[in-house]
Amino acid sequence: MATTKVDLDIDGRTVTVSSLDKPYFAELGLTKGDVIEHFRAVGPGILAALKDRPTTMERWPGGWKPEATLATRADGFGDAFYQKRVPKGAPDWVSTATITFPSGRTAVEVAPSDLATVIWMVNLGTLRFHPWPVSRTDTEIVDQLRIDLDPQPGTDFADAVRAAGELHGLLDEWQMPSWVKTSGGRGVHVFVPIRAEWDFIDARHAVIAIGRELERRMPDHVTTAWWKEERGERVFVDFNQMARDRTMASAYSIRPGPQARVSTPVTWDELPETDPDEHTVRTSATRFAERGDVWESLYSSKGCGIETALEAYERDARDHGLGEMPYPPEYPKMPGEPARVQPSRKAH
Repeated sequence: MATTKVDLDIDGRTVTVSSLDKPYFAELGLTKGDVIEHFRAVGPGILAALKDRPTTMERWPGGWKPEATLATRADGFGDAFYQKRVPKGAPDWVSTATITFPSGRTAVEVAPSDLATVIWMVNLGTLRFHPWPVSRTDTEIVDQLRIDLDPQPGTDFADAVRAAGELHGLLDEWQMPSWVKTSGGRGVHVFVPIRAEWDFIDARHAVIAIGRELERRMPDHVTTAWWKEERGERVFVDFNQMARDRTMASAYSIRPGPQARVSTPVTWDELPETDPDEHTVRTSATRFAERGDVWESLYSSKGCGIETALEAYERDARDHGLGEMPYPPEYPKMPGEPARVQPSRKAH
């Protein structure tokens, strides 16, 4: 396999890339060079999604293949891995930010300020980018609500689309403008730009309140149940995606899988007719050339308030006894949090 290095001019910066003919999605005939060209083709969109945000890299240095595994918190071994800290040997022009984990430990992460940094990250094998919902200027203040509609077994993308349509109406009622994208899998992601005035706890509470209201409106179709045994065949609003150090794949990230799907921004009008199989590495350049970044207005938005959602959270606690929800297992015990015990085990 060729290991020739090539210097690319990316907006005036030189980025050295290598092994462009290395298979990355071998069954599709896609190489590392094709992946790099995807991110160059959607350059303004991927940069807008990541710009100045601390970003975890999901690195697949050997490309994706059916037998490849991704290292997780529980299992640190795999062909691919998440990299949160800036890699050694990073160019001096790579911007960074210091983030704080739930444990209180800190780390310096890449916070891309230009497309050259993005392409440098891609050359390291990054297929999916996981940006924090904060800016590197203040990593404690959230400026985006991110709502993950996750279809559970027995449901599919169409169910997530239906839930997203109802969510869109709810957010409009609460005067919270929203934007939508495919997740790259079976789910749907909804983003709400907010004023930079609230912390992670407030933002998570706002998403819990939004999820609970959506669940009330679609009780047979949507759930906020944290424990899988309680979810049933419904779409789960994963409120813990708003917890500190929990992130979603960015717009234009590539999902490691047999179809090389791309997490693609769409308009609300497009969503009902959207087929996630049509948004792939092979089609992304053409769509972007024709449509541009349909999320451009999200990034120029001044952001809305979340007071209505926080009032709903407090009202649910006061009137319905619905307070704090469980945090992810790696978190320290949080104020007001219920016991992290599965209901079936608790009953036993």
